[in-house]
Order: sequence, then structure tokens, then C-alpha cells
Amino acid sequence: MTTSRTRPEPPADHSDQTSVMRRPLILLSLGLALLLVAGVLIGSKLYLKQLNNQPVALTELPSPDADSPECAALVDSLPDELAGHSRAELLDPAPAGAAVWQSSSAKRVTLRCGVDAPLQFTELTPTEEIAGARWMKVVDPTPGSNLTTWFTVDRSPVVAVTADDAALGGRTSPVEDLDVSALPAADPAPGKAPLAELETSLSNASSATCRDLVAALPQELADGYARIDVSAVDGLGDQAAAWSADGLEPVVLKCGVAPPPSYAPGAQLTQINGIPWFEETEAGNLTQATTLYALGRATDIAVSLPAGAGEGALTALTNAIEQNVPAQ
Repeated sequence: MTTSRTRPEPPADHSDQTSVMRRPLILLSLGLALLLVAGVLIGSKLYLKQLNNQPVALTELPSPDADSPECAALVDSLPDELAGHSRAELLDPAPAGAAVWQSSSAKRVTLRCGVDAPLQFTELTPTEEIAGARWMKVVDPTPGSNLTTWFTVDRSPVVAVTADDAALGGRTSPVEDLDVSALPAADPAPGKAPLAELETSLSNASSATCRDLVAALPQELADGYARIDVSAVDGLGDQAAAWSADGLEPVVLKCGVAPPPSYAPGAQLTQINGIPWFEETEAGNLTQATTLYALGRATDIAVSLPAGAGEGALTALTNAIEQNVPAQ
């Protein structure tokens, strides 16, 4: 008897069918995820835009001419955009003569019209003509601050524009597209250079010593200060030297000066290498610079040291004095 066996059929492969059935679900899930991400991004953008459009609160600052008709006309004529930022509404009570442009609370440009002229504006201050007006730049030397303010020096009332590094976005200044030419022109006299009004006390011997010191002083100090010519500056001349840095007050050295007015035996001194330094605290210095005197040498030497110069500048000057001015 012949027995026939039927070979069982192999189980059906449903993997392709399952993959086909799952593919739409995967695509649907992916699409929903993308929509969710897009929704979050759009919602965040709308929220930030709404937040940035909120009125900005500004404090009152000393601005004697902020209520002037000139400042009112300037504020009314200001653009809706400046340095890539949109103009913001000011929260009441809004200070007169003020305006703000911002992209966020951390990216903001502020304008104040009618402020006092900066005390840093002296015969040694560099200025630059931008968009038809002449501006001077003042960097905030406070540690941790990255604020910079530009002041007009040829307009009345004075305009100040402040921005931080984030708000500049790589620009050199926020005032390139700001037209303040409608303000009346002015030609204010800059203040005297630091130390220019110090009394001198020079003998023939000390005159020669001072000339040797000035000739030996370095062309560069620490923190980007480069030497500038002061030979024609009244009160400084060939007995002095100065170094400037972008937006900061200059470092000035004047040789052959009279002794410091407030110095008395027993006064506190700061020793740097071989030079004792005395800080003059007598009223009269209205800027952020410190006036120091190098004592114990053949002639007294004064240095005006701004807050942004750092200790490196004074150390470099100390070394030059020690090498070129004999001890008393």
C-alpha cells in the first residue's frame, strides 16, 4: 500500500504586511511630533514677541534739558527701528526726552536727550563724526559691565545713547542710522586734560630728568592703551606723556609737579617695587580717574589713572620711573 504524505505549507510571512500597516502609523506619529515641536516654537516666539512689546520702565536721570522743545521734537522724529531693534513703548510715567529700542530685555538700546555733557570730554578725548553729528564714546569701566554710551559733543541739547554688547550685534555703534542733525549745532569747549592744571616745580636739573623720563616711557601700556602726542596740549607739553584706549579715559603722567596738596608725614602710601605712591584725595577730581604721586625721587611725578586702566599700567610706569629718575 502506498502512503502519500502532504508536506505542510510553511507559515505565511506577514512581516511585509505588518510593515505596510505600521508605516502610516509611524508617519502619523512623526507628523504629530513635528507639529507639536512647531507649535511649541511658534508659541514661544509669540510669547517672547508679546513680552518684548510690553511697555519698558525707565528711571529718571539727571537731564536738565529733557523737557526742552528740541528734545520733544527729536523724540517724535525717532525711527521705529534702530540697530536691528524695534522701538518699545515706555511705561508711564515716562521720563521726558527718552526712547528705547529692544529685541529682548537683554538686547536694548536707550536714548536720553537733554543730559549733562560728560565729564570725560577733555582736550585728549577722541571724537568721531557719525551720521552728521560728532560723538564721543564712553565705556563703563565697572567690572562685569559691557555697557557703552555715545554722547553728542556738537549738539545742544546733548544726546546720550547707551547699548550693551548683545544689543550691538557686531555693530561698532548704535547711532549709525540715528539722525540728530535737527538739534541746534553747538561748539562746547572740552575740559582741561587730566593733570594739565597741576602746578609745576621744575629746576634745570629736574627739567632734564623729566625729559629723559618722558623719552624712555613705553609706547604701549597694559589693556590696550597706546601713547598719544601731548606736546602741544596746554599744561602738559614735553614734561608729560599720555596713553589712550577706546572709550576709556586716558592715562596721563606729568613730571616735575609740586608736592601733593594733601600729603603729610605719616600718610598712607602704596609701595610698588621701589616707588612709594600717594593717592591724592583732595576734592576737585570729578572724573573716575585717580591721581597718584610717585614720591621719594629727584622730582615729584603725578599720574592720572582711570578706573579701566588696571594695575598693569601703573606697574609699567613704576618701572620706568625707577629706571630713569634718581632717588631723592
